Amino acid sequence: MEECIFCKIVAEEIPSTKIYEDDAVVAFLDIQPIRPGHTLLIPKEHSDTLLQLSIQTLAALTSRLQLIAKAVMEGANAEAFNITLNNGKASGQLVFHTHFHIIPRKTDDGLQPWQHHKYAEGEAETIAKNIRAAVGIDK
Repeated sequence: MEECIFCKIVAEEIPSTKIYEDDAVVAFLDIQPIRPGHTLLIPKEHSDTLLQLSIQTLAALTSRLQLIAKAVMEGANAEAFNITLNNGKASGQLVFHTHFHIIPRKTDDGLQPWQHHKYAEGEAETIAKNIRAAVGIDK
């Protein structure tokens, strides 16, 4: 089994352009940025996906997200930013170590929003019922 590239970055076995580091997380520039300043925020604890993270690590990761996003926006002279997390292969996740993408944005930067669709008749209610049941709400 191939070792995780992000774990190698955490262990400083391979170089990265670090933005921030503390006892729980590391933030560094993406080597194939969507926009200049595109930063990855990762937990030092390995987990393939968000659903496998401990609650403590998730709290540490998300508590640093605002600080890093603000710094990326300022440092990249951006007007705004997107935060994304691809969770699982079907979502486009390429590195199986939980990570947030912080992508600085400017008006007319060429990035396109996702396409939106309408629900078919009754579809929203059915999906909502299924999600509520998965959460444990029977309403």
